[in-house]
Amino acid sequence: MTDNLKGQLYIIATPIGNLGDFSFRAVQVLQSVDLILCEDTRVSKKLLDAYNIQTPTLSYHQHSDGEKIRLISNKISAGQNLALITDAGTPGISDPGNLLISHLLKADPNCPIIPIPGPCAAIVALSVSGFPTDKFLFLGFPPHKNKRQKFFKELAVNQYTTVFYESCHRLKKCLRELTEVLSSDRQIMIARELTKKFETVYRGNITEMMKADIKEKGEFVIVINSYAKK
Repeated sequence: MTDNLKGQLYIIATPIGNLGDFSFRAVQVLQSVDLILCEDTRVSKKLLDAYNIQTPTLSYHQHSDGEKIRLISNKISAGQNLALITDAGTPGISDPGNLLISHLLKADPNCPIIPIPGPCAAIVALSVSGFPTDKFLFLGFPPHKNKRQKFFKELAVNQYTTVFYESCHRLKKCLRELTEVLSSDRQIMIARELTKKFETVYRGNITEMMKADIKEKGEFVIVINSYAKK
């Protein structure tokens, strides 16, 4: 049974571009907690200011060390309620939020961790892909160097719809690598800047995507139709 004096950690999804996608519940929780853990406090300030959230913030990101995790754990043990947010999307999905949660649960399996659902770029892209989504595989970001070739080879023979993220700086490289492993008729969808002013969705096979005039700026989600065995 959880100690009544123990605080809680809220995992709060934030908008991936459009501030209007923030939920009422998320705002209420962020206004009520003792401290907000942010991937980048400067980025989060824009969101918090937009909703008049004046709760103190503390940075927590991929380079945070064990000392920062212990500090967070001690605050929760002391009864403080904390919230974790990222620059955009759902904490724990391709970011270090899951590492923090894992550490907290190892220290105390009864640590109360509460999800506040909201935007996730992978799910947003899947919802408009038109590909089968009863089963899908999410792969995060491809490796930068090591195992990158293996990543794309395994992706090519996956029997389920596959979704992954890619940096604007590596988009062209990614498309070239896909041409090496995908059949020419395999359908893909590239979503750029989802929910933002310049949101653009490109559809077609890999050959068509190589010829498409895709602006290499912003955030990208790539969805590949399932592989059909012949």
